[in-house]
Amino acid sequence: MGQLPLLFLVLLASVVTMPLARRSGVPQPVLMTLLGIVMALVPQIPDIALDPDLILPLVLPPLIFAVARRSSVRYFRANIRSILLLAVALVVVTTAAVAGAVHWLLPTLPIAAAVAVGALVSPPDPVAAVAVAGSVGLPRRLVAILESEGLFNDVTAIVIYSLAIEAVVGGDFSAENAVLRFVLSAVLAVVIGVALGWANARIASYLEDPTQQVALNLLVPFAAYTLAEEIHGSGVLAVVVCGLYLAERAADADAVSYRLVGNAFWEIVEILITGVAFGLIGLELATVLKEAGDGWTAMIGDAAAVIGVVVLVRLLWLLPAGWVSRRLRSGDEEDTPISWQESVVLWWSGMRGVATVALALAVPLTLDSGEAFPERGRLVFIAFSVVLFTLLVQGLTLPWLAKRLHLDIDHDRHEQAVRQLWWRAAKAGLERLGELEELDRLPAEVADRLRDRQHDRLARLCPEKYAEEEAAEAKQRLSQWRAAHSVEQEMIAASRREMLAARSELGADPELVDQVLRGLDLRSERK
Repeated sequence: MGQLPLLFLVLLASVVTMPLARRSGVPQPVLMTLLGIVMALVPQIPDIALDPDLILPLVLPPLIFAVARRSSVRYFRANIRSILLLAVALVVVTTAAVAGAVHWLLPTLPIAAAVAVGALVSPPDPVAAVAVAGSVGLPRRLVAILESEGLFNDVTAIVIYSLAIEAVVGGDFSAENAVLRFVLSAVLAVVIGVALGWANARIASYLEDPTQQVALNLLVPFAAYTLAEEIHGSGVLAVVVCGLYLAERAADADAVSYRLVGNAFWEIVEILITGVAFGLIGLELATVLKEAGDGWTAMIGDAAAVIGVVVLVRLLWLLPAGWVSRRLRSGDEEDTPISWQESVVLWWSGMRGVATVALALAVPLTLDSGEAFPERGRLVFIAFSVVLFTLLVQGLTLPWLAKRLHLDIDHDRHEQAVRQLWWRAAKAGLERLGELEELDRLPAEVADRLRDRQHDRLARLCPEKYAEEEAAEAKQRLSQWRAAHSVEQEMIAASRREMLAARSELGADPELVDQVLRGLDLRSERK
C-alpha cells in the first residue's frame, strides 16, 4: 500500500467513525487514535511518510480558524481571566515542572532540551478537548473555557519550544532576548491577523458567490500562519486573531447563502482534518517505537514520571485557580467555573494531541556542531506517551467522571436559553412589522395575518407570557399552520422530484437545475 491509499483510508475512517462515536459514546479523536494504532500494527500498511515541518502548518491553521470563527471578541473578553490562567500561566508552570522532572531523570541532558520537552507536552489540544467535552455533554460554560484555553495555549508553548530548540542546536540562549522574542512574536501576529482579516473582508465584498467567499476563507488561515512564521511571529496567534476579526465582522444579516455554505464547509473540514490528525498520532507510534528500538521498555519509567507531573500540575493549578477566580470575580462578569467539581472535570479534560506530536517529531536530528540531538529518541517517546495516556485514559474515562460529578449538560437550562433567543428574534420581527405597517407599505389584512403568525411563534416559545384565551387561539392557529406546512412540504418535495427528473433529461443544464434545487431546499428549511 502506498502513501496516497493510506491517506484515503484515514480520510474514510474519519467519516465512518463519526456515527460510531455517537453510538458508542467514545469521542471521535480517541477512536481515530486507536484506529491509527491498529493500522500501525498491520504489516501491509506502510509507515507514514510526512515531513514533521508540514504537520503544524497544514493541520493547525484550519482547525484553529474553525474554532475561532465560532467564538467572538466579547466571549474572549468574558473569559480573559481563564485564558491567562490556563493558556499562559499554566503552560509556563507545566513547562517548568516537566523540565525539572526531565532534568532530574536525565541529568546529562541540557536544560534547554528539558525545557523543549516541557513546552511540547504542556498545551492541551483544543480539538480533542472540545470534541471529547461535546460528546460527554458538558455545560456550554465549561466547553467555552476549554475552547478559549485551546485557542491560545499553543501560542505560549510553541514560542517557548522554539527558543529552547534554538538554544540546544545553536548553544546560545539569552533570557532577555527570549522575552523580547515572545513579545515581538505576539505583536507581529496580531498585526498580521488584523491585516489579513481586513483584506479578506474587503476582497469578499467584491465576491458575490458565497462559494468563492468560503474558498477565500480557506486560504486566509494558511496565509496568516505562513506569513507570521516567516517574519518570526506566532502563526497560531495570527490565525486566532484573523478568525476573531472575521467573526466580529460577519454582520450581514442577509448573507444566508454564505452562512449555509460556510458552516457546512467548515464542519466538513473539521471532520476530515481532525480525523487525519489523530489517525496520524496512532500511525506515528510505529515510527517512534522503531526509532526507540529494543530500549523502549527502559523508557516507560521516565514516560510515567512525566505523565504524572503533567497530570498532577494541572490539578494543583486548577483547584486554587478556581478559588482565585471566585475571589476576583465582579458582579457584572459572566460565570466562571469555580466549583471543585468543575475544576476536576477541567483537569481531566487536558488531553494532548496534534501540536505535541508535531513538535516532538520536529525535534532536530543533529546540532549545529554535527552531533546528534541529545536523547532525541527518548524525548519523542516520552511525548508520545503523554499524548496516548491523556487521549486514551482521560478521554475514555471523562464521560464517567462527568456523570459521577453530576456535570453533564442541564438540558432544561439549555433549552430555555435557546427559547429566549428565539423569543428575542421573533419580537424583533414583530417590531419591524409594526414599523412597516406605520409606513403603509403593506395592506392591513396582510399585516394582521403576519402578526397572528408571529404571535403564534411567541406563544409556542413562552406560553406562560400569554393569557389562557390568547394561548388557546394561538394553539388553534398553530395546528392549522402545521397542517398547511405539511402540505406545503409535500408540494416542495414534488417540485424537487420534478427538478431531479429534469436534470436527467437530454439537453438539460444541470447547473441551472441545481440552482432551483438549492432554492427549494432552502424553502424546506424555513420554519
